[in-house]
Amino acid sequence: MATNLINAVGYIRVSTKAQAGEDRCGKEAQKQAIEQYAAENGYTIVKWYEDEISGVKDNRPAFDQILYGDNVTNPPYEAVIAYKSDRIARDTKLYFYFLYVLEKKNIKLISTKEDFGDDNGLSYVYRSLMLFVAEQERKNIQMRTAGGRKVKALNGGFAGGNAPYGYKISNKQLVVVPEEAEVVRMLFSVLDRGGTLQEAAETVNEAGYRARNGRWFDYNRVRSIRENRKLYEGFYKYGDMEDWVPGQQEAIIEKADVDYTELRKVRKHHNAD
Repeated sequence: MATNLINAVGYIRVSTKAQAGEDRCGKEAQKQAIEQYAAENGYTIVKWYEDEISGVKDNRPAFDQILYGDNVTNPPYEAVIAYKSDRIARDTKLYFYFLYVLEKKNIKLISTKEDFGDDNGLSYVYRSLMLFVAEQERKNIQMRTAGGRKVKALNGGFAGGNAPYGYKISNKQLVVVPEEAEVVRMLFSVLDRGGTLQEAAETVNEAGYRARNGRWFDYNRVRSIRENRKLYEGFYKYGDMEDWVPGQQEAIIEKADVDYTELRKVRKHHNAD
């Protein structure tokens, strides 16, 4: 082991609070790997920096201090040591930008798990390859997550987003909010008699109901609810799904085929009589 140890900075990044535990990519696991690498390769870790943030984010409080702050310079620090390259970044372009910034400060960027060799052309190719693999892994995870949502939606389960008026999200499912459901029924009662959007809004406003933000119901809010009629009838549709499917949520109104344009024509005719 070298007697003149080289000063280095240890960098740890976890994406979530759950990952901060003692798993293979948790904080303690990363710290142990960095300390072992330093001991075996003639480095001493003088400072530690930690981030709890996604690897695709380019604004990280701790790592920004390493890159742009005045406390990490050479001298006295000659290297930044991380557990793996994807702890630095999961985006290839972002990683090489960080590498460039540190090299401008005459500081090496080292991974305990990947040996990139000397700073020559081949080492850059290898770094690029490893970061490309990490980036593809992230994209695959996103695809699997999106695919899981679509499968859930095709089976009528709530797949994400804001809860429509009349429902709330509980245990990742849509659950009826009684007071809001009463407003939905009242609105459709007016609309199904041929009433206009404005008339429906005025009816619930006069009954003392308000929208979630405390404001009056208006034309646009009622139209948004009307366009979600199938959902309130117990069906579900998500994203680019072509057709509605039977939903897992409780229906608020009865299923009915309603042509609002024809209803208003009939009502207008009766009023004329």
